[in-house]
Amino acid sequence: MLREIVAVRADAAELAGAVAEGGRCVRLGGLPEFKAAQARLDELMTHVQGTGAELKGFAPLLVDFPAELDGVPVQLCWLEGEAELGWYHRADLSFAARRPLP
Repeated sequence: MLREIVAVRADAAELAGAVAEGGRCVRLGGLPEFKAAQARLDELMTHVQGTGAELKGFAPLLVDFPAELDGVPVQLCWLEGEAELGWYHRADLSFAARRPLP
């Protein structure tokens, strides 16, 4: 689902540029396709948040997943481009406190 968000986000950005210039994107379409991409992004983000994950950033995509590590509340932290979920930070801290999972 996160991969789809990244792909649809890129399409929406390309469409937004074309629509802002009053035209269409040959490959993707025009205003109706832009609106459809926006709606799909809303659906996807709502679904991700419905799992308990928190969307912390959109570009790049940053997602926190609530967890517990050694009895301490943490957020597992995934940043777009990372191959796997390999980082965390304490729940009361933010991205700056990220550490690799032990």
